[in-house]
Amino acid sequence: MNHSPSSTPSAPSFWRSKSGIALGMLLVIGLFYLVREHYGHISPILPYLILLLCPLMHLFGHHHGGRH
Repeated sequence: MNHSPSSTPSAPSFWRSKSGIALGMLLVIGLFYLVREHYGHISPILPYLILLLCPLMHLFGHHHGGRH
């Protein structure tokens, strides 16, 4: 039995391509300006958003390793 990995290269992901990187940068810049312009509306709910991050990190962060 041959257990070596196959020699066919996989296709690169979209987010690693030049257009994917450019799109990601534009999304980050747009999100920055959106948050900057609406900070007055966002600031009262920031503590609740931080508290909401805790269960989300537990939900999505513990799935690596395949032990579940």
